Amino acid sequence: MTAPSEKPADAGARRADEYLQLLADGRPEDAEALLAGLSDVRELVFLGAGLTTRARRTGRTLPTAMRAQSSARQVLLGQLRDRNRYDVDGLRTWLREAAAEVQTVERLAEAARQRLGDQASAR
Repeated sequence: MTAPSEKPADAGARRADEYLQLLADGRPEDAEALLAGLSDVRELVFLGAGLTTRARRTGRTLPTAMRAQSSARQVLLGQLRDRNRYDVDGLRTWLREAAAEVQTVERLAEAARQRLGDQASAR
């Protein structure tokens, strides 16, 4: 339940962070329960917007080729969202895929940072 003064976008971002944390903690059942507890299309879309924002923000830190691949995956995720615009179960599928993309982009960004750090220290 959201606080009465919490804006929908803020609630979506908070839920996105919570969903990703549950997955990172190895609690996929709890992550699924979070999605199952959201039956309103609007709530699901705002959670997805939170995931998309995080993936795009992190994706902008990637090296050029990886950034291009991430952008292409974001287009495909947008198409998946649009195909399921009024289907709650379809939107949940989109959210699972969007969360997987966030996890992928964050792993790639960390690997790129480590590699760049290794190159800088080798000089």
